[in-house]
Amino acid sequence: LRGLASVLVELTPTINHCSLATLIGLAVRVRLEQTLPPNYRIDVRMKEGSHAQDDQVNKQLGDKERVAAALENDTLKSHLDNMLKTCVQ
Repeated sequence: LRGLASVLVELTPTINHCSLATLIGLAVRVRLEQTLPPNYRIDVRMKEGSHAQDDQVNKQLGDKERVAAALENDTLKSHLDNMLKTCVQ
């Protein structure tokens, strides 16, 4: 596709069983979606072998329907908004 650009972010958690890996990945994805033009394909994932459940976390982060459902959850959305409020506009 002409004019389509890609961004790949591979996250490495500080510990391989980090319980916040999905939330952090989601926050990165949301911030990039807010910042980049719509012609960017965004792929946020755990670096292979860096997390005990990297395949499951990556599946969640790569599934547009799961991401959309997560953003409809008021509690989760509140956490994300809180995390992202320090980002420069």
